[in-house]
Amino acid sequence: MSITRDEVAHLARLSRLALSDAELDHFAGQLDQIIGAVARVQEVAADQIPPMTHAVPVVNVFRDDAEVPCLTHEQALSGAPASEQERFRVPRILTEE
Repeated sequence: MSITRDEVAHLARLSRLALSDAELDHFAGQLDQIIGAVARVQEVAADQIPPMTHAVPVVNVFRDDAEVPCLTHEQALSGAPASEQERFRVPRILTEE
């Protein structure tokens, strides 16, 4: 199956791409090669091979959710260099103009 220049122009219109005549010819050749490569991959007899996302088995390890008490204001601010009104105090980086 060969991709024609008109088919590339149609795809470009659908994609709202403005392609020059040279680009249409260039992309027609490239798309033809891509479709040929995909066709070769589909020829592989892989009926016995199950679909997979990774080459090796991957299992996510999750811990159970458990409620734990939150830090108090004093505990959270204990390591802060400065605090004010139960909040972290940081240097001003914006001026009021």
